[in-house]
Amino acid sequence: MGEETWLSPMNPEGVEVDTSVVGETLKTYRAKHSLSQADLAQILHVDQSYISKVENGQRTIRDIDTLLHIATQLDLPPRQLGISDEILRPIPLPSAAPLVGGIDPVQHSQQEWRKLRRALNSGRGDLARVAASLYSPGLLATGAPFLAPDAWTPAHPLPLEGITLEWENTATPILVTGTEAEACGVLPLRVSGKRYDRYTSAIRYLDPPALFENRPSYRLVDADLASTKPRLRFGLGTYFDKLDLSEAIAHELAGAANRKSEPGWEDLPLRGLVGDPFDLRRRAVMPAIETLTLRRNTDTGQATFFLHWRDPAKVATAAGIYGLIPAGEFQPSTIATWDRENDFDLWRNIVREYSEELLGEPERDGSQGVPLDYESWPLYRGLQTARTAGKVRPFCLGIGLDTLTLTATILTAVVIDDDVFDTLFGDFVAVNAEGHLVTASDTTAVTDGLPFDEPCVHRLLTDEPMASPGACILDRAWRLRHQLLGRQAG
Repeated sequence: MGEETWLSPMNPEGVEVDTSVVGETLKTYRAKHSLSQADLAQILHVDQSYISKVENGQRTIRDIDTLLHIATQLDLPPRQLGISDEILRPIPLPSAAPLVGGIDPVQHSQQEWRKLRRALNSGRGDLARVAASLYSPGLLATGAPFLAPDAWTPAHPLPLEGITLEWENTATPILVTGTEAEACGVLPLRVSGKRYDRYTSAIRYLDPPALFENRPSYRLVDADLASTKPRLRFGLGTYFDKLDLSEAIAHELAGAANRKSEPGWEDLPLRGLVGDPFDLRRRAVMPAIETLTLRRNTDTGQATFFLHWRDPAKVATAAGIYGLIPAGEFQPSTIATWDRENDFDLWRNIVREYSEELLGEPERDGSQGVPLDYESWPLYRGLQTARTAGKVRPFCLGIGLDTLTLTATILTAVVIDDDVFDTLFGDFVAVNAEGHLVTASDTTAVTDGLPFDEPCVHRLLTDEPMASPGACILDRAWRLRHQLLGRQAG
């Protein structure tokens, strides 16, 4: 056993951390991404004065976990914050470490965590239904384990242009983060006697998917879609802020369901800490946007739609199940202030996902440092022209929460006339970076899609492992099909 190793970001005794570089690193990072100290403070969930003191050398960060948190939030190599490779390298197991069934306790903890995470990813649909039983039936959307309060559910499809997006400059504290004592049951041992401090850290080191980056995200802090003046209010957060809690409470439920057939609140201390799932200011709610794309036949008024299977080897969340396409996080393309404002638009986010998921183009994440000029982008320009002509019609159907993870999704549907769709998406790809497209048995091309009819919709909602947001969209869109497609729809 003495020759075996494990990955440890723990500071070994006697190894120094050069904290003098932290301030300069933060200054350089802000300059590179055009951020103010207030912007950076929002991303790191600290006061602006804290950033100022660190940059000016008035405050020194010596805690290794804090430095690793900063590195994770900013996607920086730890060495840029003065954390040496010696600290991060695998270190030998102590020869005297106590064994559990012949296995080192750290290894045992991590193996059990991986095993339960695999069970979580393979059973998300069933676990979502278990989670649904914990909440009042009146909060559940029809046909899916999905929480959809009245204030978030419009009576009719809302044209996207009719929704006002508001921005909140003041950082809203995250009261429940997934780092509390109640999270200990879902955080494996990192080294003897010390657990990973965040669920995303465990994923990064123990079970990293192909796509796993911590990016700035729009944090939903208020929503009203049922009034005569529908609006959504956002601030700034990061993708991992969401995962640290959402994936942790899903993991917690998977463990409880493994122990007993009907777990209750007494088995779920971290989920219980969340409290009211619709209190957007208590936790980090970074919504995704999922879209039902309806290719409408202009002669018959009938439509087809597109389904996506999410490969567990490629994605960190909603893996191993079917979802609608496109779907993605509501995020700016870069963290620069200008881009944050430029990208703060539901429709622009949907078009970026169309480019990536339908056409297989590289993700427009701003990695080249060049702002995205939407008006000169051929795909966006083509869709906008068709939208102005009434041949592309994007709608919002509401917002809801997946019962398993309590993650939010903005539910949308985009109706595209067949001639426009075939012109702009003629090079539709069958496989993309997150999974592959699903076709009907009698189709000849991926672009044929699945029939938007009652048998197909019913089968997907009752017999297939489908992500709850997509199931909710599909159910609601079918019931509102005449308003979406016109009276010719079946």
